[in-house]
Amino acid sequence: MRDLDKALADIVTIRSQIAAGTAFRGYGPATMAATGAVALITAVLQFWLLGDPTSEPLDFFIGWFIAAVLSGLIIGIEMRARSRRHHSGLADAMIYQAVEHFLPAGVAGVLLAVVMWKFAAETLWLLPGLWQILVSLGIFASVRSLPRTVALAGAWYFVSGFAVVVHASQTHTLSPWTMGLPFVIGQSVMAAILYVASGDHDVEV
Repeated sequence: MRDLDKALADIVTIRSQIAAGTAFRGYGPATMAATGAVALITAVLQFWLLGDPTSEPLDFFIGWFIAAVLSGLIIGIEMRARSRRHHSGLADAMIYQAVEHFLPAGVAGVLLAVVMWKFAAETLWLLPGLWQILVSLGIFASVRSLPRTVALAGAWYFVSGFAVVVHASQTHTLSPWTMGLPFVIGQSVMAAILYVASGDHDVEV
């Protein structure tokens, strides 16, 4: 039994090593573009429906939380389908690796929002920029298994995050556009990079 357990453990280790050295093809350009559309729709709806987002921060952030969950579901469904099509037996290992890269940034974003809401509500205007910076860190963490040019999207979110913080520091207000526009541009850049890098221009969902 010990030999069997060791053999199984070795197989898992080998699969993980192979997955780590394989380019991940679970992200599709069409889906990335769709998440950019979700961000744009969310920004437009909030612009129309929220008179003053700064005085209604809960509604503002709930709207973006719903947008993030919807985008995550869209990406997750396609990631699973594309991974099984392109990576076959390595699909589960590749998906786990992709999630592992983004998980720290995602958890940090949620915890940061909760802590700021509970203990420093007057600083919530910082959150849109900080979220963008966290997204950039998640993208940079994924560069090893994605086309290198994906770093350009990470750089965009990094720069836009700090730009949004600087802009918001002048008024200490929340705006749907400081969330919407950076994500529309960032996800469009990701979609373009994946489209070009795919070679076969596979945009199946």
